[in-house]
Amino acid sequence: MLYAVLISKPDRLDPVLAESLRTAWGGGAPRWLALGQALEFPVIAAPENFRQVWQDLQGMGVDLNLVPAENRRKRMLLADMDSTMIGQECIDELADLAGVGAHVAAITARAMNGELDFEAALKERVALLRGLPEAVIGRVLQERITYTQGGRELIATMHVNGGHAALVSGGFTAFTQAVSAHLGFDEHRANTLLASDGHLTGAVAEPILGRQAKVDALEEISARLGLAATDVLAVGDGANDLGMLHRAGLGVALHAKPSVAAQCEIRVNHGDLTALLFLQGYAVEEFAAA
Repeated sequence: MLYAVLISKPDRLDPVLAESLRTAWGGGAPRWLALGQALEFPVIAAPENFRQVWQDLQGMGVDLNLVPAENRRKRMLLADMDSTMIGQECIDELADLAGVGAHVAAITARAMNGELDFEAALKERVALLRGLPEAVIGRVLQERITYTQGGRELIATMHVNGGHAALVSGGFTAFTQAVSAHLGFDEHRANTLLASDGHLTGAVAEPILGRQAKVDALEEISARLGLAATDVLAVGDGANDLGMLHRAGLGVALHAKPSVAAQCEIRVNHGDLTALLFLQGYAVEEFAAA
């Protein structure tokens, strides 16, 4: 059995639309997870016209996903950081303060869309930061980083229900440490920017954490906790997240790059991070206080 889950921005989900879809698909009893925002109903199998309906609902600002009923609530969250748990790409923000923002942002966009080798692109961008005062990292954290809505509720709710949360980023530990602490992650992994005499050297420590390293993190952490890959919820937006999104029991492409979204079954384009709770069947009344 599957659950069809409809999610929109608050107060944007039309009950008549949801009921029409449920009736057309012969779905079971509907359940509002958040009135006007998220609703689910069971179906026996994926409807033949799912993709067309999905496309139509996208134009209405509604995300539609089919989630297996079995093992629905996951016991581990594995999350990307840049443009997922936060709204920015940290390297782009550093580059902007170094005077090479537009150039680096263009490389980042291509790398995240899978057009460039991640490791080579990271080295190229970091090299352009050579000589930047290390203190600029604190300035970026304080002045430029914003948190994606629903992040703290997501982690707190999974914690209350026995879950573990790991932040795994192709970015830098100088940022994951702060973001992890702010949101309540249990652990974090990322690359290390090298510095000397208070300035960035333009290099990153080896080995570089990229696509395979995220898959390795999923397998290592879940094994340590005695969990299976099917117990893991992974979320990300870039090409280097595809490995873990495909390996996890529930892989969610959140506001993902076009080439990434095209390769993922579960996509959230309109909701925020609370969508990951709705996909697991949590009603808003079950959300833990952040």
